[in-house]
Amino acid sequence: MTTATEQFRSARDFLLEHREDYTAAYEGFTWPRPDAFNWALDWFDVIADGNGRTALHIVEEDGREVRVSFAEMSARSNRVANRLREWGVGPEDRILVMLGNQVELWETALAAMKLRAVVIPATTLLGPADLRDRVDRGRVKHVIARAEDTGKFDDVPGDYTRVAVGGGAPTAGWRAYEEVYTASDVFTPDGPTAADDPIMLYFTSGTTARPKLVEHTHVSYPVGHLATMYWIGLKPGDVHLNISSPGWAKHAWSNLFAPWNAEATVFLYNYTRFDASRLMAEMDRARVTTFCAPPTVWRMLIQADLSRLANPPREVVAAGEPLNPEVIERVRRLWGRTIRDGFGQTETAVQVSNSPGQVLKTGSMGRPSPGYRVELLDPVTGAPGAAEGEIALDLSDRPVGLMTGYHGDADRTAEAMAGGYYRTGDIGARDADGYLTYVGRADDVFKASDYKISPFELESALLEHEAVAEAAVVPAPDELRLAVPKAYIVLAAGWEPGPDTAKVLFEHSRQTLAPYKRVRRLEFGELPKTVSGKIRRIELREATAAGSTDEYREEDFR
Repeated sequence: MTTATEQFRSARDFLLEHREDYTAAYEGFTWPRPDAFNWALDWFDVIADGNGRTALHIVEEDGREVRVSFAEMSARSNRVANRLREWGVGPEDRILVMLGNQVELWETALAAMKLRAVVIPATTLLGPADLRDRVDRGRVKHVIARAEDTGKFDDVPGDYTRVAVGGGAPTAGWRAYEEVYTASDVFTPDGPTAADDPIMLYFTSGTTARPKLVEHTHVSYPVGHLATMYWIGLKPGDVHLNISSPGWAKHAWSNLFAPWNAEATVFLYNYTRFDASRLMAEMDRARVTTFCAPPTVWRMLIQADLSRLANPPREVVAAGEPLNPEVIERVRRLWGRTIRDGFGQTETAVQVSNSPGQVLKTGSMGRPSPGYRVELLDPVTGAPGAAEGEIALDLSDRPVGLMTGYHGDADRTAEAMAGGYYRTGDIGARDADGYLTYVGRADDVFKASDYKISPFELESALLEHEAVAEAAVVPAPDELRLAVPKAYIVLAAGWEPGPDTAKVLFEHSRQTLAPYKRVRRLEFGELPKTVSGKIRRIELREATAAGSTDEYREEDFR
């Protein structure tokens, strides 16, 4: 009988074998669907046995660094699991983990899996109000946090175990995490892990409403991220750098599951202030072979001298939000590498992507990932097969990498899964070759003079100008056209906000966009963002509706 480990390895190896043959990978891949599976025990510990290769390499801004081998990480996580068990952590207990990019984060993640506990990842940027919500709605029984963040929990009620990481003497009422290292490094599980046992509860970033609780299982995320491994192009022995903050789904995607599925090294460079030159120096020194960054980081990188990176990574990808074509073109010119876009959500692994070795189409986010049947639902009828419509996953062959649902919210789950499809809330268009292009969030697309406007398309056009570092487009009320596009602009270094710059950008808009798409209003300033870095367009829409004395209008420059 084939074991769960063998099923997983077979599926993994199939994707590695066809890593540059999309057709073979898509048509031949089948998800492993074991009845019982524990990724930490049945995969990580198996590949870690006697393995002295580096699993985790972290470099600090001051030059300190730590390397942990696969074998060492397995033993360390066993110690953490044994001590946490002594402290009362049991199966399906909720553990809120609020750590930075530090070794303890990976130790805790593996230990929690081994105990069948449920991790609620939390960014260190959260304040007491957000933490109260997570502890309450997440039914948290244990908290593991940095010592410097323990004060945030003073006003967070609850009878939960408190564990502080670092800081020397333990904070009053908190256990010292460092006690875990005196526990045994031999771990014995207390029973099998069912495939549908919960593994993580994610609070989404909440750009328009209170965060949702996305529930994943011991199969949906570890196994689901075989698709993410395939998209990135990871293979054994790679050194992978993913710039992402702990607490968000992309961190688990590319700093935990995807690289260790491939038996690659996870590399991190911790910085307090982004320094493109230093980042590239560390990438060269660590011999990074695969690199993933959100669009914000890519936009900052292209403001620097990219030629300072002597050995660009073999694979470069972007995720989090669609990446604008101008950024892709600049990196292609200077690194000789093409950034490959991918599309996914906290609720899933990567659904659509440009995989290695494939023909890329400018502006397209690629084709459906192996294991995903992606449909576009007609916005009026809801029927599949539309040339443009809501991106959805066919549930008749449910992809493994899809969440269980929204925890504690049956109505919202039913709405998302209605009609036999998981509905993403994103709009896309499909061409004759099956490539998908992102149009925008369903609630971001708007009409101007009865023409449909995709904010992403206009933002991409604005980013082609050297003055623009970031841009966000929302509808502005207009008596004649009902609404017109308004752009909020973050300027690149060397450019000053004012009428002269506004005039230049309006002219650029007229030259690059069709008349009905032109940006008609501009305002300079920082963009409001969630703690995960996504633009809060709802705030921009509200500010626009309220009116502003700081905006510039195209008609003023004629």
